[in-house]
Parts: sequence; C-alpha cells; structure tokens
Amino acid sequence: MARPRLVGINHVALEVGDIEEALAFYGRIFEISLRGRMARMAFVDIGDQFIALSAGRSQAPDSGRHFGLVVDDKEATRRALEAAGAEILPGRGLDFADPWGNRIQVVQYDEVQFTKAEQILRGMGLELGKTEKAVAELRTKGLAE
Repeated sequence: MARPRLVGINHVALEVGDIEEALAFYGRIFEISLRGRMARMAFVDIGDQFIALSAGRSQAPDSGRHFGLVVDDKEATRRALEAAGAEILPGRGLDFADPWGNRIQVVQYDEVQFTKAEQILRGMGLELGKTEKAVAELRTKGLAE
C-alpha cells in the first residue's frame, strides 16, 4: 500500500492568553491581515497559509519546541522585535518568545529551501528570489533547474 506524501503545512495554531493582545503584539512586529475571526480565535493570513491564534494558553513556556516563520527581511524583523520589546532568545539565528511563551524562529525567504509559487508571491505583493546556496540545496533534491 502506498503511503500518502506530505505536501505542506496549511496552518499552525498558537495558543495565546488573549486574542486582542496577541493581535496587538504581532501587529507591532509584522504587517498582518486577518483571514477570519471567531470569539476565541483569529486567523492571520500568510498568502496560501495562515496562523491560527487561539485564546487560552495553559502550558508552560516552550524551551526547545518552536516553529519557523519565513519573512522577506530578517533584519527588519529583528529591529521590529527590539522596538516591540519582544524577548529575543540567545543563539545563532533569530528566535523570539511571544508574551505567552510560544517560541518562534525567524528565517529569511531567500536563504531557505521553502518556496512559494510565483502567483502566490505576486498576490502577496512580493518579488523574492533565492540565494545561490538555497537554489543549490533545492537542485540537490531535484526541486530546481
């Protein structure tokens, strides 16, 4: 029997203490728009993907567990995090903790293998390329010319 293939990630759900506070926090760092909203949830649009913010975090802050966000400009993100007073975590990359203990790792689009379709990027108003290193990694996997 053939096993199904993983194709991508539709969304990530983050538990936060309060939806309004979370939208204010993330809105100080990133340009965000909502895909939808419910009483205890907000859906932050990322083109063909989204982040679901869910009210009611009850667990301790994350230490190793994290997820990676891809941005167009990592250094602009660092400056926005600093201006927002976010907790930037030590390490070689750019990791931060939100006020509810969610750990987020930030990577820059042109430096990683993750690739959005051109029509999605256009729809998001973005024109982004890849570094030669990222293209070489994709080529090694047979995913680039």
